[in-house]
Formats: sequence, structure tokens, C-alpha cells
Amino acid sequence: MKYLEEFGDPTLAGHILADIHATASQPWTIMEVCGGQTNAILRNGIDQLLPPTLELVHGPGCPVCVTPLELIDRALAIAAIPGTIFCSFGDMLRVPGSDGDLFAVRAAGADVRVVYSPLDALTVAEANPDAEVVFFAVGFETTAPANALAVREAQRRGIHNFSVLVSHVLVPPALRSILESPDCRIDGFLAAGHVCTVMGLEEYESLAHTHGVPIVVTGFEPLDVLEGIRRTVHQLEEGRTEVENAYARAVRPEGNLAARQLVGEVFEVTDRQWRGLGPLPASGWRLTESYRSFDAESRFDVDRIEVDEDPRCRAGQVLLGLLRPNECEAFGDSCTPRHPLGAPMVSAEGACAAYHRYRRTEIGATR
Repeated sequence: MKYLEEFGDPTLAGHILADIHATASQPWTIMEVCGGQTNAILRNGIDQLLPPTLELVHGPGCPVCVTPLELIDRALAIAAIPGTIFCSFGDMLRVPGSDGDLFAVRAAGADVRVVYSPLDALTVAEANPDAEVVFFAVGFETTAPANALAVREAQRRGIHNFSVLVSHVLVPPALRSILESPDCRIDGFLAAGHVCTVMGLEEYESLAHTHGVPIVVTGFEPLDVLEGIRRTVHQLEEGRTEVENAYARAVRPEGNLAARQLVGEVFEVTDRQWRGLGPLPASGWRLTESYRSFDAESRFDVDRIEVDEDPRCRAGQVLLGLLRPNECEAFGDSCTPRHPLGAPMVSAEGACAAYHRYRRTEIGATR
């Protein structure tokens, strides 16, 4: 199939791998930021084809995985309120809170629905004027334009029984936090192409310059990831610390200006709590004052919920790249996709779920 098969060409993959092997002369550690890239790496065995001195570690690139436990608990509390219709993408329904998940709340009688876009949730609100309809607005910069559009449309059309529970987080502050950690061992990053498609490259250029790390923007097909690794290795070997765009078919340096303008109208930067990283200043978005009436946290007064993390779950260390999923004592035992302890075992982009799916169950099964 055009645009898919050409980015999985095994002959070209062999040439890129040969160049990586010929170039890498010393140990380097590269973090792929996006969970989609993690899945591409494990699904295609890319990590097992690289030189033994080259290590890939998995970053906090899954929005479901970095959603903090307190937000999940707030979602559960709102969904359980009589007269509420709670709408979410399907991957959020099985993310465990302190006591159960959205599936359990639905089984207990709550109206919890899976939708495929925030505009679907807005349609539900329009069709059910006597109910309070809440959409769980989770994601990185990628999903923000659609969520912003839904909120703006709700205001424009006067649909006031619609609100959003916002858990938008921003990638550059997370990378900055990792780089400034005393435990950091990352030499370079593969940045997420879909995020940069919206936001462009400016923030990454500042990050690369300030912290002296190469950042290569890549896509999600096998050749995309391999080319990103190849360019990162060349920069490291040559002592360069630049932002390179290896996903030019989708990413422009300035990003998507129309999407950025829409997001800037509806959202403003705020501090955010991240699972694994803790509170990070200026690392997320919230609704601006003009749209604050559509904020579900304010509407339902659920901002004083106390949380209780499962002590067996080591998702935080996995998200920081400090621990591989199969090095967690609970992995594949008390934590499985059917009975997860944390979000990385639930989400399709979660590293723990990917390790389980692709049978990387033994320590040392991947590099």
C-alpha cells in the first residue's frame, strides 16, 4: 500500500542499519519520546538490530500513561454523578484509578460512553439537553486542536451542558525535566512527528541549544524510526546538537499555524502534574478565562480528591526511562493488560503493554 510499504522497505532498512553500524563508535543512549515509536521499535525488532553500544530507552510519550492518578479519580467521581454522561476515548476506560476504572463505574450504572472525537461528545450533549455531558480531554499537543474546536463550538452554538475534563500536557517541558534530572543518561532524542506537525520546531531548537542534545523529529514507520536513529547517531559522533526534521512530509518548521491559533484562543499554559515526573511548571494547558465555564473540574468541584498509588506499580520509573517494563517485579505477574496496575499496561502506546504484546518478557530480552 502506497505510503506504508515504501516506509517498510527491507532493502533500504538494511542500508540505513549498515550506516548506523559503521558510524556508531562509542556507547550512546537515545530516548524515543512517543509511544507510537516505541511500538514501532518493538514490533519490528529495531532495537535488536542496532549495534550493541547503542541503547534505546522509552520516554513519557503516551498521554494516557502520563495522566496523573488524581485526574483519573476525578473522572471516576464525575462519571458517577447522576445525570451525567461521561464521554472518553476507549483507551481511558481501563486506566485504573485509586479504586476501579471507568468500566467499573459504567458497570455500576453510570452512563459512560466511548466516542471517537470530542465533536461526537458535543453531539451527545446537543441530543441530551437535560444531561451534563463531559468529555475527557487527554493528550499532548496533537489532540488539543480538536478539543479546542469542540469547546469553541459549544460556546458558539450555546450548548452549555457540555464541559471538558482537561489533562493536556506539553512535550518540551517534560524533556527539559528529564535532561535536568541528576539521573539523566540521555544523549539524544527522537521527537514525536505528530506533535511537531501541530507545534513546529521552535521549542525543540531552544531545548537542543540550551542542553546540548541532538533532537531528530521522526515519524512512526520502520524507516522513519531508523532514519531518526541514523541522524541522531551522526550528530552525536560529530559533536553536533541540532534539531533535524526527518519527517518533512508532515512537519513544517512553523507547525500548523491555524491549529496553533485555535489552541491559543481556547487554552493557556499552566502547571501540570505528570505521572512519573510529578508537578512540572508551565507543562500543560487549561481553558482560558473566556472558556472557563466549560471546565468540568470547576463545574463539578472535584479538585480536592486524595489519591492512593498502588505501591507495586513502578510506572513512574518506566516513563522516565529509568526502568524497562520487564524489569518491574509486577510485570506479567500482578500487572497484565487484563489486570493492569498502571496506565502503561493499558494504553495501546504504553511501553509496558508493548513489551507484553511483543513477548519482551525476560530481562535482557531487549536493549
